[in-house]
Amino acid sequence: MISNMNSKRRKTLIPQPKSKFIRVKCNVCGNEQTIFDHATFPVRCLVCGAVLVKPTGGKAQLINAEMVKVFG
Repeated sequence: MISNMNSKRRKTLIPQPKSKFIRVKCNVCGNEQTIFDHATFPVRCLVCGAVLVKPTGGKAQLINAEMVKVFG
């Protein structure tokens, strides 16, 4: 009876987050830095100060950068 009840239990699904951290490379100076892909503020390069990412409603848009690696 008990084993019959255990087989009827449903497994709960845990949703995974859609946001990730990404490593981007600056097109101006070549510096690589890690940023959040759902950035809410413009992200600037730490070396030259160029704007790398512009926030949108959801995912941030790459401006002067190219994606190198996705974490997570």
